[in-house]
Amino acid sequence: MGTQNRLSQETANLNRRSFLKLSGMLGVGLATGAMIPLTAEAVKFNRNMYKVSRTRLSMGTFVSMTLLHPSRDKAEEAMGAAFDEIDRLSGLMNRFKTATAVGELNREGMLNSPPPEVLGVVRDALSFYRVSKGAFDISVAPIVDLFKERLGSGNKAAPTEAEIKKLLRRVDAGAIVIEGKNIRFRKPGMTITLDGIAKGFIVDRAAEILAGRNIDNFLINAGGDIRTKGERQDRKPWTIAIQDPQKKKHYPDIIHMRNGAIATSGNYEVYFDQEKMFHHIVNPRTGLSPHADASVSVMAPTTMEADALSTSVFVMDPGQGIRFIDSLPRYECLVLSAAGGIKRSRGWKSASI
Repeated sequence: MGTQNRLSQETANLNRRSFLKLSGMLGVGLATGAMIPLTAEAVKFNRNMYKVSRTRLSMGTFVSMTLLHPSRDKAEEAMGAAFDEIDRLSGLMNRFKTATAVGELNREGMLNSPPPEVLGVVRDALSFYRVSKGAFDISVAPIVDLFKERLGSGNKAAPTEAEIKKLLRRVDAGAIVIEGKNIRFRKPGMTITLDGIAKGFIVDRAAEILAGRNIDNFLINAGGDIRTKGERQDRKPWTIAIQDPQKKKHYPDIIHMRNGAIATSGNYEVYFDQEKMFHHIVNPRTGLSPHADASVSVMAPTTMEADALSTSVFVMDPGQGIRFIDSLPRYECLVLSAAGGIKRSRGWKSASI
């Protein structure tokens, strides 16, 4: 069942980095400034199975894969195909290059016959917009760009209330129209960012490539957007540790996962000022970055769902996000507040996807 169909069904019912360690445990969240070498490794840990691991830079982060398969050659071939798909799709979704589909859409305000992957992601983004009652909004790009322009590259002038208010007039995912195979904006000056959903979609596509090549046991980690299938080499579930945003060298929680996904959104990932008052997540209603929470992790069947929902919950008021996830089937979340508190959805402790 497609994401849009799943979300439509759920709406009727209602009325989302550490290095992937070879031990199988990883932290959700990548420490700022961490230097991780590009790596590749193939280990035969018994007569019948290889573990093949590789880490590469892609999508502006480190992407790690670990595969288990009896044939080293087939595992490496499948991994290469998955990385190729990641590179292809990330090129399509890149909004900073004017020649891409998203770049053209932002420049022209309309896009005829875009690549089906772009059309599908935009359509799914609008589904999340509706289900989250506007919390997930891909049209916040003008404000994110304002933050970067005013505070990036050594600039220290914070955006004014008037500047933010002016750009808020362009923020409205409800003004994004899909007509057949075409996309257009109903408001002048609108632009979109797929940062809160595209990475999850791309990880899911990489997982489909691996599964289609008969890789039954793997873990993909793209900067905290994680997709798993099967088991580790010891026949135990993959172990995933939730990183502490305050970097106090402990894990607020650890989960075990066989087939599923988890993604984390946090203010420690991408921020534009030292105080983290302005970061890459923006409340589409206020034009400001939320500060109540430090990170939100969501478990879901797919990485795209986890990606978009973790962003949605991060934007919501404290407590509202937990209630939102509890109202949806098949999702769980963990919220780490800026004050150090921990909140879990009803099924988080027992959740084993």
